[in-house]
Amino acid sequence: MPVVGCAGFGCGPAYSNTVKVTVVDVADLEAPRVLEQVYLPGGYINARRVDSAVRLVFSDGFRWPADVRFYPEYSPGFFDDRSRLVASIDALIKQNEQRIRAQSLEDWLPKGRRVTADGEVKPLAYDCTSFYRANGPTGLGLMSVLSLNLDAEDSSPSRTSVVGTPGEVYASHEALYVASRHWWWWPEPGQTPHTYLHKFDIRDPDQATYVGSGTVEGYIVNQFAMDEREGVLRVATTVELPPENPGTGNGGDTVWTPPETVNRVVTLHARDGHLKELGRSEDLARGERIFSARFMGTRGYVVTFRQVDPLFTFDLSDPANPRKVGELKIPGFSTYIHPLGDTHLLTFGEHRNEDGTWQDRALKLSLFDVSDLAQPRETFTQQLGSMGSHSEALYEHKAFTYFPAKGLLALPFTDWDYNASDYWSGFRSELRVFRVDTATGFSPVGTVSVRDMYQSFNFRNWSWYWQPTVRRSIMADDYVYTISDAGLRVSHVDSLQTPLVTAPFHPPMLP
Repeated sequence: MPVVGCAGFGCGPAYSNTVKVTVVDVADLEAPRVLEQVYLPGGYINARRVDSAVRLVFSDGFRWPADVRFYPEYSPGFFDDRSRLVASIDALIKQNEQRIRAQSLEDWLPKGRRVTADGEVKPLAYDCTSFYRANGPTGLGLMSVLSLNLDAEDSSPSRTSVVGTPGEVYASHEALYVASRHWWWWPEPGQTPHTYLHKFDIRDPDQATYVGSGTVEGYIVNQFAMDEREGVLRVATTVELPPENPGTGNGGDTVWTPPETVNRVVTLHARDGHLKELGRSEDLARGERIFSARFMGTRGYVVTFRQVDPLFTFDLSDPANPRKVGELKIPGFSTYIHPLGDTHLLTFGEHRNEDGTWQDRALKLSLFDVSDLAQPRETFTQQLGSMGSHSEALYEHKAFTYFPAKGLLALPFTDWDYNASDYWSGFRSELRVFRVDTATGFSPVGTVSVRDMYQSFNFRNWSWYWQPTVRRSIMADDYVYTISDAGLRVSHVDSLQTPLVTAPFHPPMLP
């Protein structure tokens, strides 16, 4: 069982941290055993596991020499003398190049290390043949894929790196893709944002092999906007069409012209070391953007939003001709699409008025019948909460827990009763559980409240930066585990309101 953590303050691609991966043998639950620890320079991005192979995507910024400067020293009148300015910039470029070339490879690429079960520390050396450079402007740094084979206890992890910055991660059984956004300061006339896609072959459990890179216009909403089938990558993107003039100056004031948007599905395949476009759909939903997407076999589903929620259905049986075949408009939007077999979709998002306003906003569950791809139907809905309600499942699919064997769905939920007579009595922090049936719809099963844990910790310690609301849930047989930042509760599904066990966590303390 691999466990990933960040060693050091400030985790993420913007920091030069150390990612620590701990492999734990849990065959004996009463005596877990650490098999190895891997330390890597950089920040953790995401990870995937296929069978025994774990792929960890991480990013590390370039470690520039300390005396590299990006601007010449300023002095009065400096920018008024063009020849002096140009000469200073040319001299600085030359100095920077000398400083960069003087820095050793060890300074640029600090080694990782591996600690074995017996405490032996081994360096993780770089393989110079495992570095690649794509030509997309996605920022400077190294985006790497670590391969860790859990069945090969004595083997050393391997790395494959591409110059650039990472973004969304998607993996099939055979390939891993990393999507990065285009990077620039200010768009020039005619420019459109692009997403750069990097493909790695992961059929070898010991090594991720770089296949190639490609690009699509626009940006993707999350990992579910990518999917691979039979070697063809399908991508749903929102494209910002450039205005004729992105900005005009008038007396020192800059007026920015917002771009128009369209949405499309694009297919790509690997050829000659590149990801090349194979086909694309028509442009859809002008002025809207994609809020969720999902691909299943030869079918695709895309939800866009501006005022109403069009659900678009796609026939992807011909990869060279992705084709929209159906459309359904309803108020609000879905931010997550969960397939229930081949004929139904379970979605979660927000209800809005038809004019897009917030007055009647609520969280919303929907069931869609997509057995006829050309005529999708919303068959059942369930609204939750009021205008101020929230759930982490709106933007994090790991908070959306569906147990197909029992037909149960669990969602974190917070809300506020604006008519409450005092502060705490109006607050709700709970896990809501529903029974889901494609024939009968949604049936509320009950709730597990952690409001008392929120009140006792957050109120007494005055820790407003920390809110122990429900984050995740786990279902096992007839038991529901509710996990919050404040603690864990275990309940039987038939009596959710009466927890069997409560295990509070220690509240965080300010340094």
